[in-house]
Amino acid sequence: MRNIIAVLLLSITFGYSQVTTLERLRELNENPPINIILLIGDGMGLSQISAGMYADKNSSALEKFNVIGLQKTHSANSLVTDSAASATAMACGKKTYNGAVGVSMARQPLESILEICKSKNYITGLISTSSIVHATPASFYAKVVSRKEYQEIALQLSEHEVDYFIGGGEKHFNKREDKRDLITEMEDKNYEIVSTFSRFKKSESNKLGYFTYNDEPPRALDLRKPSLRDLLSSTLGKLETRNNPFFIMVEGSQIDWGGHGNDTDYVVSEFKDFNGAIDVAFEFAKKDQNTLVIVTADHETGGMGINKGSIKTFRFEAQYTTLGHTATMVPVFSYGPFSEKFSGIYENISIFQKMIESINRP
Repeated sequence: MRNIIAVLLLSITFGYSQVTTLERLRELNENPPINIILLIGDGMGLSQISAGMYADKNSSALEKFNVIGLQKTHSANSLVTDSAASATAMACGKKTYNGAVGVSMARQPLESILEICKSKNYITGLISTSSIVHATPASFYAKVVSRKEYQEIALQLSEHEVDYFIGGGEKHFNKREDKRDLITEMEDKNYEIVSTFSRFKKSESNKLGYFTYNDEPPRALDLRKPSLRDLLSSTLGKLETRNNPFFIMVEGSQIDWGGHGNDTDYVVSEFKDFNGAIDVAFEFAKKDQNTLVIVTADHETGGMGINKGSIKTFRFEAQYTTLGHTATMVPVFSYGPFSEKFSGIYENISIFQKMIESINRP
């Protein structure tokens, strides 16, 4: 009997010791900093999503997300926003005037989520299917009173600390009015600047820029390469090799351009390209279990509506109310830690606030 009791006591003690050790280990890693992948479909309202879904056999990677919200897109001075004001709201948490990039109504510089993450030792990245100096990506690093100041925006990127960036617009860096070659200057600051995807994939640099095109990238319909899926997948592969948390913004820029042209084939093809990146982000987060994925838009473009179609083939016809933007709310899809924060209806500045809460968790 004594032996049995002794064995039981040893088992209990050993078991308790194991639990205590596990608890201590959990405490040490209880709140590791989370990664954030923010995907912005420029001009992507519910009709654009629906069109892309129907055109892809009634399927979209967005159907994997179980937390959905709606954001109000208006700027500080207009019910109908532009991309600069809406991107600044999401990147910096303040409503501002149409055309502003990273500055307030008083034209004062604002700190972006990317910069805040950088101050917390995050790795940072930007990927865009437009020029890298366009309003949406620029709002995460630049401070200018007008989105049209492309050369100033390029200069600010060259002086910034974004670890990885991918987009068009190389000419704004090496064919400038001031005759400066910002690419050479960046290379002197330990950046590696490449102009092919193969070199991007092979690079082991911790500071890496990839100019996909000299000016604006072409349409997906015109065989733009590489795809957003491939760009994000390769970038995430690099981020996985580093021990720091990361923040990355991925923009499907040309959904908006298709909306401006009231061109349904353009909208659908760009959404399909963007959808590939959404799928990559979701699957990465599902495996990683410490990555917050947010998918949203800056505004809706074109006033797009799907007015007729076939349930058998999912072929449809769309009509538009404008060549510009609209003030309709746009959806927010989220997955991963703190994704529940993104349900409900809220202002676009709340995207910033909710991301801040997520990276500042106790």
